[in-house]
Amino acid sequence: MSSVVFTRSSRARLGALLCSLSLACLTQADIRAQAPPIAPPAQAIPAPALPRIPLTTGRSTILETPFDVTRIAITNPAIADATVVRQREILVDGKAPGTVTLIIWGGDQRIQYDVVVEQPITPLEQQLQILFPGEDIHVAVNTDGIVLSGRVSNTSVMLRSAEVARATAPKANVVNLLQVVGAIDAQQVMLQVRFAEVNRRALQELGSSIFTGATGYRGWVGRGTTQQFPAPDFEDDKLVFSDFLNLFLFNTNYNVGVLIKALREKGYFQSLAEPNLIAYNGQEASFLAGGEFPIPFSTGGTGGISIQFREFGVRLNFVPTIAGDLIRLHVRPEVSSLDFTNGILLEGFRIPALTVRRAETEVELRDGQSFAVAGLLDNRAQSDSADVPILSQLPIIGNFFKSKADRQERTELLVLVTPRLVRPLNPDEVPNLPALPGPFLPTGDNIGGQLQGGGGTVDAPRQ
Repeated sequence: MSSVVFTRSSRARLGALLCSLSLACLTQADIRAQAPPIAPPAQAIPAPALPRIPLTTGRSTILETPFDVTRIAITNPAIADATVVRQREILVDGKAPGTVTLIIWGGDQRIQYDVVVEQPITPLEQQLQILFPGEDIHVAVNTDGIVLSGRVSNTSVMLRSAEVARATAPKANVVNLLQVVGAIDAQQVMLQVRFAEVNRRALQELGSSIFTGATGYRGWVGRGTTQQFPAPDFEDDKLVFSDFLNLFLFNTNYNVGVLIKALREKGYFQSLAEPNLIAYNGQEASFLAGGEFPIPFSTGGTGGISIQFREFGVRLNFVPTIAGDLIRLHVRPEVSSLDFTNGILLEGFRIPALTVRRAETEVELRDGQSFAVAGLLDNRAQSDSADVPILSQLPIIGNFFKSKADRQERTELLVLVTPRLVRPLNPDEVPNLPALPGPFLPTGDNIGGQLQGGGGTVDAPRQ
């Protein structure tokens, strides 16, 4: 049996080892029991509200203190300023809208205030409060314009308030931000417009021209015409015809002929346009279905000719104003067409005139209601006659020395307008685009498939 002998140094080492083992055997609960308790975090105590000193820009007030004032301080003198006028009285002046802090010292005491400076009530706001009592209308005036804000009870108050503001400052830009209680929250208007134009024309022309050949008849050469319609002329012993009109008769035995203009014409024209426009509240939108024609003009001393284009056709300009449950529209429809009859000839260019029918009005409608601008009638009647004196008075043959042309034209225009409040579509509300129900061409019927060796490959999806 073996024995273990401990020396003095080994005994010291063993004691240190046992001590470390005993400390490691302590449980976590024993450590927590021996550790001092952790204090809970302190809750933030809200600062007490400071007393307020209400002021208006340009106004002053006297603040009394319960002690003699020795010193004062204010955070921003540009908003409010304070001056000690007596030992216990301070004069506070409001200079600009805002909130600043005023601190007052006296002996061993100190008081702190919040000085609130508000915008003064303008004469316009006072007038609106008198005209519309009980309405929440606020007015902000600056160098660029007038801003109306708040909530009103009906549409009439909203529109009349803006009219009063415009009358007070005609040159200022009035921004109407008044809201009607219970109104629809929409800011875009779609205007459905239908133009219908009907044009009827009728024309009657009658005239004749008698003439002989270039060699004449039995030594007589003559021609009779009223110059209203083209007639033959003599040039170098020959007859020159610019137009044979409707009837042309010539007797070669007697060398005498006659040209007769007998024409009856009727025309009917109908035009229909249906533009749809979307505009933001208070912004103008325009539409044009037509074209442009060139107008030449001189550029000045250089002698050159420049071209300027002028628009014509069906035009529509409108400005919507959403006023609660009403839509106020300023509408300006116009229909113009080229008129070559009344045009001019300038430096070799034929410049047509414009026949314009225009209307401008302002109406109030609800969503989906319509109004019509009708009665735009244009009736024209023209009668031109010519005759040869004395000869036209002869019985029977006198009608050969008369000519007449009657023209009548009637145009009627109707404009039908329907405003609607609209909103944008969400991605899941966008309708599908139209598509073909089947393949456009049957497979194998293309030309390339019928060629020997094929017609190549098309890099596209199959239909």
